[in-house]
Amino acid sequence: QVQLVESGGGLVQPGGSLRLSCAASGSHLSINAMGWYRQAPGKQRELVAVISSGGTTNYADSVKGRFTISRDNAKNTVYLQMNSLKPEDTAVYYCNADLAQYSSMTGWMGGDYWGQGTQVTVSS
Repeated sequence: QVQLVESGGGLVQPGGSLRLSCAASGSHLSINAMGWYRQAPGKQRELVAVISSGGTTNYADSVKGRFTISRDNAKNTVYLQMNSLKPEDTAVYYCNADLAQYSSMTGWMGGDYWGQGTQVTVSS
């Protein structure tokens, strides 16, 4: 059973910083890309940042220069360092992972997994 567990959301003032973490749990995992998405009230979910297994990153234009995505492959964990936060960054942030899990019964089975979401609120 694969789970993505996020942590690190909360309330912060404009200009402040937060660090989100997302750990993938489960046995015999092979994780490809990991990323962060966000969904504000009344809006569609959008890509914030993504990182490949080799460390190549891609960011939404709205967060370039302010957010940094990184990962620890040994811990199956992805991070999102968010600096210079703005009120428009307020949203539920979701972790995503493209991964495969091995079992003796099914071999390698791939899938796209999501975390439960963590609220980030930027307000004075």
